[in-house]
Amino acid sequence: MDRAQLILVGLPLFLFCSDIFHLFSPPPPKPAAPHHHHHQPDSQPLIQQQQPSLEFPTQKASGIGFGNTVSIDFCASCSYRGTAVTMKNMLETQFPGINVVLANYPPPLPKRVLSKLVPIVQFGVIGIIVGGEQIFPRLGFAAPPQWYYSMRANRFGSMASTWLLGNFLQSFLQSSGAFEVYCNGEPVFSKLKENRFPGEIELKELVARRISNSRVIDGINGGQWS
Repeated sequence: MDRAQLILVGLPLFLFCSDIFHLFSPPPPKPAAPHHHHHQPDSQPLIQQQQPSLEFPTQKASGIGFGNTVSIDFCASCSYRGTAVTMKNMLETQFPGINVVLANYPPPLPKRVLSKLVPIVQFGVIGIIVGGEQIFPRLGFAAPPQWYYSMRANRFGSMASTWLLGNFLQSFLQSSGAFEVYCNGEPVFSKLKENRFPGEIELKELVARRISNSRVIDGINGGQWS
């Protein structure tokens, strides 16, 4: 087996092994937010140096959404990021102090595994088109099949069609079509169930209702323990 055939066989196997490793490996930890220390000149009065550190916690703790977290899990391959960012900005404006987290909603495991196999099939078909006359005899075929000659007659068109069709299939397998909203771990809206996106006013009311219910429960629990 010459060098070209080794590359055609080894490259898909390497991509498949690396994709399987990344598929089952845990996500990396989120980096800690950097702390910026602002040094003020010594000539300024001591009161001016302490004023920002005294006002910032008071403003943050007084927000209507302080202590609440909203998670928006969306399909990143479906171009839903713009809608998710719009909803995030709206919630942060309507509920000051709320924590809105955006994350990708992955497809089911079988679709993820199939999406990893698509590039291997693409490289395999392209490799057969390029060097099928040497590959088929090594596989035990006396002569290449008839469909090989049909693809070989239009080599560049067959390779372009294989690449475009594979990319379309991979994009379909990686899409989940999800736009799921959770408030404090409780589901608020599900596009997978409703088959539509939430409106801004609708989502604001749903989150406000969830926050008020949380406050009522916390108040009851606090009264029982007091």
